[in-house]
Amino acid sequence: MRITAVETVRPRIQSNLCFVRLHTDTGLTGLGESFFGAPAVEAHIHETVAPLLLGLENPAPQQVATLLTPYVGYQGGGAELRGNGAVDIALWDLIGQNTGLPLARLLGGPVRDRIRTYNTCAGGRYISTTTLQSSSNWGLPADAGEYEDLYAFMNHPARLARELWDEGTRGMKIWPFDQAAEESNGTDISPRALAAGLDIVAAIRAEVGFEMDLMIELHGLWTRTAAFKLARALAEFRPHWIEDPLRPDAADALGHLRAEIGIPIATGETCIGRRGFLPLFQRGAVDVATLDIGWTGGVTEAVKIASLADAYSVPIAPHDCTGPVSLAVATHVVCSQPNGLIQETARSFIRTWYGALVDGLPELVPGEVILPTTPGHGVRLRDDLDAVSRLTDQL
Repeated sequence: MRITAVETVRPRIQSNLCFVRLHTDTGLTGLGESFFGAPAVEAHIHETVAPLLLGLENPAPQQVATLLTPYVGYQGGGAELRGNGAVDIALWDLIGQNTGLPLARLLGGPVRDRIRTYNTCAGGRYISTTTLQSSSNWGLPADAGEYEDLYAFMNHPARLARELWDEGTRGMKIWPFDQAAEESNGTDISPRALAAGLDIVAAIRAEVGFEMDLMIELHGLWTRTAAFKLARALAEFRPHWIEDPLRPDAADALGHLRAEIGIPIATGETCIGRRGFLPLFQRGAVDVATLDIGWTGGVTEAVKIASLADAYSVPIAPHDCTGPVSLAVATHVVCSQPNGLIQETARSFIRTWYGALVDGLPELVPGEVILPTTPGHGVRLRDDLDAVSRLTDQL
């Protein structure tokens, strides 16, 4: 099996996505995906990656990961690493198709054939215009339409919680304090803003009680003292976890914060590789590792992180609020690892634009995602996908 073409596809419907397809002389095509900075990722793929891949015989993910490791920038999670992660995912997909095995089985599993899910309460246009983690990029509609869960949790939290509960969802993630962080650059939160965010949390608890796992996303926007104030105020509502209260590279500060509060801390979607996670585990700073498989370098690195987390008795809950390939790959990884805890989903993506881009998504049933059994990760681009850009390098 030899790589004969490297193709990138950027869909019109989501400007932050860049798909990567590796074509072979056997007729198989491996599909990968990158999210954020799609034009930069596309340029990296064609200027740097494609010349190294074209003509490669029987490419092995670890071999290619070593080949693509740059001397400058190897510690960062920028466009280079995200592009390399997409290539790694496509390579694992190729191996699965070539052997007729699903990705989870290639990784030594599956440990389970399904896993619990929670709903990240985004809307359909969430983070669709820029790479900013900012309320300016929330894509809020003028009013709440179907699956506009971000608007709903900000304006009608009890109604949303009841709707999710009645669907069979038993976990939901919200971020009612982000705009307050923008007001102060994360250094403090006013009594007014704190009360407003707590009112949202209280409304959810009053409607569906404590059986709903409630995750509070903080997006790494806060300083340690402000995060402590938030955690202390949230304690009575018993969050399942608070996520990214600080930047994950602030390992010492996270370790101190974890020792000061009684709420579990989840972190890791922007943490890069084993070396990024190791100091968090060593300091006891993280209770749940929320690695993003594409952003951390692909499946090859993700399973090493999962194994490292297991050595420190930390479960994993892969991040997916990005794209459809990410969801499929995360499902295979989390179901193949003994410390897999739960899988993030965003129904506002799955039930709207995911299906416009791909076929073969994992099956979702109330509160769970079913591990696919098709070769590779199982997802394929639709033939009628509307693309803003299609570029191909070939032999």
